[in-house]
Amino acid sequence: MQWAQGARRISAAFRNWFAGLFGRLRSVDPEDLRLWAKRAGIALLAFLLLYYPLGMAWRHAINDDLDFAPAAILPGQSQSVAVVAALINREVNEAGWVANNPFFMPSAPLDNMPNYQMGLVEALGRFSVELKDQIGRTRGSSQTDPDLQEAAGLLQYSGTRWVWDPSVSLWPTASSEAQYRKARKALLAYNARLAQGAAVFERRNDNLMATLDRIALDIGSSSAVLDQHLTANRMRVIDTQVDDVFYGVKGQMYAYTLILKALRTDFADVIKERSLEGAYDQMTHSFTQAAALDPWIIVNGAPDSQFFPSHLAAQGFYLLRARTQLREVTNILLK
Repeated sequence: MQWAQGARRISAAFRNWFAGLFGRLRSVDPEDLRLWAKRAGIALLAFLLLYYPLGMAWRHAINDDLDFAPAAILPGQSQSVAVVAALINREVNEAGWVANNPFFMPSAPLDNMPNYQMGLVEALGRFSVELKDQIGRTRGSSQTDPDLQEAAGLLQYSGTRWVWDPSVSLWPTASSEAQYRKARKALLAYNARLAQGAAVFERRNDNLMATLDRIALDIGSSSAVLDQHLTANRMRVIDTQVDDVFYGVKGQMYAYTLILKALRTDFADVIKERSLEGAYDQMTHSFTQAAALDPWIIVNGAPDSQFFPSHLAAQGFYLLRARTQLREVTNILLK
């Protein structure tokens, strides 16, 4: 009975409030109401016109710092694993993951930064598979490292998942950044166990070769994407997809550049033993050139155009050069 009386009092209070509100509105001059509505509409329009442009300018950040490196690592740890974990931290926790932003967030209309981030994480995901299958195991018949297995799975997660995705479930789901944070945690745990001698990181010739082969295959796939877009959209005055393709490949090449530099440290003995220093450095220089491309406006002109350059063709050149040099390094490792 007591709760029922309380509910009736609350209901009566709301009725009185609404009655008073409508009473005040009826007493207002209609001309004043129209003026207020007009001002509110103008204010809303001004807010919307500023909300997205200012929000996009605030969040947009394509970090292609080729000198980026993780903090000093402990003896026995892997430089390449530390680089992957540091890149995840930078893009997810520091820059903020934007590829899954819903429409009502000010950074939702961004396209270059999301494509760059997703290209970067896709490269990290492919390298993590090689860590799990090759480098983090003594031989193919040995047990898979649990932390590497978790990280490899989580880094395959879609980069466009927000906390609620009705195409997957009506209930809240795991967001992209939540899964990537878990992957980073697993990689850090693996590296910590490496320092303690409780994990495996096989610095063998065949492991380096297999890793470079996987990267070469991934780059070959990206070059096919570039070629397909060039063929299907040649000389289009307005091409809204060309920058998406360009920045996706740029993110991929940037991640591989840092990974390859780190692998040079991890496999320093193998590289020295095979006298690979010159060839390896030349290869990473080509990756650096591809990752450093940063035109102000991405144009999809013909490769031989006088006035409208083809940025995808230029990017494709460095991709194929880097891939050729990767193959040269793996051929030396085969001997």
